[in-house]
Amino acid sequence: MHKNWLSSVKEAMDEGMFMRMTRGYPYPLGATIDEQGVNFSLFSANATKVVLCIFDPTGKTEIAQYIMQASTRQIWHCHLAGAQAGLLYGYRVFGPYQPQLGHRFNHHKLLLDPYAKKLVGKLIYHSALYGYDIDSTEEDLSFDTQDSAPYLPKCQVIDPAFAKGIPIEPLSIPLERSIVFETHVKGFTQQNSDIAEHLRGTFAGFASKPVLDYLQHLGITSVELLPVHAFFDEPFLIEKKLNNYWGYNSIGFMTPHSAYLSGETDFEKDVAEFRQMVSSLHSVGIEVILDVVFNHTAEGNHLGQTLSFRGIDNASYYRLLPNEKRFNINDTGCGNTFNLNHPQVLMLVMDSLRYWVEVMGVDGFRFDLASCLGREAYGFDPGSGFFDAITQDPVLCTVKLIAEPWDIGPGGYQLGNYPVAFSEWNDRYRDTMRRFWRGDTGLLPEFAKRFHGSSDFFEHNGRGPGASINFITSHDGFSLHDLVTYTDRHNLANGEDNRDGHQENCSHNYGIEGECDDPQINAIRQRQKRNLLTCLMLSQGVPMLLAGDESSQTQRGNNNAYCQDNPIGWFDWQNIDWDLVNFTAQLIRLRKKFPILCHQAFIHKPEALFDNGLAWFSRQGEPMTKSLWGEYQTRTLSVILTGNLAEADGAATENTAALLLMINADDKANEFTFPKIAHLQHWHCLLHTQTVEPVLQAGQPIRLISHSLMLFHTEFTRSL
Repeated sequence: MHKNWLSSVKEAMDEGMFMRMTRGYPYPLGATIDEQGVNFSLFSANATKVVLCIFDPTGKTEIAQYIMQASTRQIWHCHLAGAQAGLLYGYRVFGPYQPQLGHRFNHHKLLLDPYAKKLVGKLIYHSALYGYDIDSTEEDLSFDTQDSAPYLPKCQVIDPAFAKGIPIEPLSIPLERSIVFETHVKGFTQQNSDIAEHLRGTFAGFASKPVLDYLQHLGITSVELLPVHAFFDEPFLIEKKLNNYWGYNSIGFMTPHSAYLSGETDFEKDVAEFRQMVSSLHSVGIEVILDVVFNHTAEGNHLGQTLSFRGIDNASYYRLLPNEKRFNINDTGCGNTFNLNHPQVLMLVMDSLRYWVEVMGVDGFRFDLASCLGREAYGFDPGSGFFDAITQDPVLCTVKLIAEPWDIGPGGYQLGNYPVAFSEWNDRYRDTMRRFWRGDTGLLPEFAKRFHGSSDFFEHNGRGPGASINFITSHDGFSLHDLVTYTDRHNLANGEDNRDGHQENCSHNYGIEGECDDPQINAIRQRQKRNLLTCLMLSQGVPMLLAGDESSQTQRGNNNAYCQDNPIGWFDWQNIDWDLVNFTAQLIRLRKKFPILCHQAFIHKPEALFDNGLAWFSRQGEPMTKSLWGEYQTRTLSVILTGNLAEADGAATENTAALLLMINADDKANEFTFPKIAHLQHWHCLLHTQTVEPVLQAGQPIRLISHSLMLFHTEFTRSL
């Protein structure tokens, strides 16, 4: 039994360990260092008293308490003279415990500062972390008096001046020229034996030479990191001896996840490790985009733990059912929904975003379940307070903004309906490409729309192809290798009887479920991986590659590896398919070489004869007509793109390039004829997914085997 926290504080007071407190100031929120000490500021609209709690350097003993007497427009604040960086603290917030009215104050629970910059210690799962007696029935949730401080990490005061000594070279990569690489800080480095063991799984490990060399070899321009904000494991995972590997369970929006810090002795160097990683990536021309989770927090539903926001002011920080405020609105599927309709909560999110840009140096954000962020009381609105705030912000309007355009709430699927400043994960692209190459029929028009950049979704409000983040796979679902190896999900390792994860994956095993020794099946699988990667890199829009897809990474058929913090979810550096890696690198080089693959505006040319043209042909080389598009059983197609090869300022002529892609998604071989266009002659093959090197004979059709494609190139000079 732990000593009562009030007794511990009284002993500290008797020993004269309190620092001198003055009124302080309300802004900025959080713990702010000045010349005299540290100012502390916390928003709570419904609290009756706020107590700042100070801990010893171990974080185990609460040595002082300060009642924050000043409150300015619902912001509680005080100043501690003599306090310094490194101080450990937390809050206890007093107020009504009235769940039926949405209030869940409990001063026996230590609370994390929403503006904390670093957390020290680990969360220890215990009944004291709940604001109510967990042994009581749901209808009678009694007030719990256990002290939660021994089980909760402590906030640490950090001086942002640590960033000044780490220069970051600015990058300016146009969105349409970006190649995004979605990956995980720990998972990408954990099994790399060329990285020092103590750096594996950390920001420092991600900035190491082996990682930088590999990313440069691929040619990617931007890493999109799965959540790096501080997050906690869900109790149901802890009970199953699993953990939240992906990290979509945030608790600190300005705090780097402590497990990703390598553990330098100097705590400020520890936090600076993230900025150093950004600096290292920028030095080789690679941007950093963060996957951020502002739609919900780690506190779960109304029966969840009291760790921060719930105890500070549940009715302000969370969206609650209007007529039953005891319950959270759950548009996220994670138990609660963060209340960005409240101006102070919106301010927290905006302050977090600016902190990661201005102090930590990142280049953009991918917003998880972004439809939640755009919800007003009446539903999703592209003119919501959040979207207005972020697009007018002079800092944030300059970085890359990517939305996951859905949530599970009413009207949550909003692909194509985001403001002009946003790009969106395009799941219609994903599903169409998967189904088309699987051999589904009737998909020619849909395939063409997605390849063209999905103008039907994004052009209406003036956005270009860059609004479409094209992907075949992401962290959520099968890897590319598993997509062509498994028809069904195999998620038993998650402990949910294989009920979790997507049921329909548009996947195919080509005859045998899982890995096999059949050479014909494996040959088809290898071709299909290359076919999908080729379409991804040649489509208009921004390609996003899941880490490991380029190296035949497998998750053993698990399509929901969120809790697999083990080799199932980690990048396998020992079994890299270098042939596929080099094929992917070749595709990326081609995309960078030919600007026609990444236009700023949608291509609307009737014929592919001049610059910025895109035209479709049947495999017989004839221009596609309405009747040809309507051929339900046809799974073959050709497309020609033409455009400037290079700028030629002041020249009388200009070099123009043309690319011809022949696609055979059929399960049998087919002959293709080159389109008869006078000035597009002398095609030569850039790459293909045939089993053997194809033989070209002038004026003769070319044979494409089943599940294959070929890419050709020619150049011509256009008079101006």
